[in-house]
Amino acid sequence: MRKTLPIVAGMALIATALPANAASLLDYIGQCVPFARAASGIQLFGDAWTWWDQADGRYRRGERPQPGAVLVFARTSRLPLGHVAVISRVVDSRVAMVTHANWSRMNGERGHAEQDVTLTDVSPDNDWSKVKVWFRDNAGLGGSVFPTYGFIYGTRTTTGASARADTELTGRSPDYVGALIDSYAH
Repeated sequence: MRKTLPIVAGMALIATALPANAASLLDYIGQCVPFARAASGIQLFGDAWTWWDQADGRYRRGERPQPGAVLVFARTSRLPLGHVAVISRVVDSRVAMVTHANWSRMNGERGHAEQDVTLTDVSPDNDWSKVKVWFRDNAGLGGSVFPTYGFIYGTRTTTGASARADTELTGRSPDYVGALIDSYAH
């Protein structure tokens, strides 16, 4: 049994289904793709790494983070299906926060949603083509650098409704200072 997320605080979310056991977006347990689709309203399907090409001609794409945009991670040996994460906050030109699913282990299992996770641009040209991501597993920025394709914005390039970001993407008091310390201390 599946249910549809409610329209929250006047945000016109595109009808997107999450498992019935998810009372809110942050209760979600599963893969990153359905989570990103529900959180961003961007209606793309298939493996995460394919979203970049699928968005071409359908949604605006770019190399700067914006709240509600989806960052598409490239396929690698560690991420054979890629990964997608939704930008929840922009902290500075090289640090942002994401809300995503199926990244860190929580209580020994993968798939949980995480809100306001530190994401750091480590690309030489400050174009967000290489990032490091906070791992709850080791309570810090991971040592791995992940290649990305860029950001998909919720604005369609053709006529039609634009996607809307869910209001649960960011918390009331995200730890900006902690995100900056995490990013620049490593």
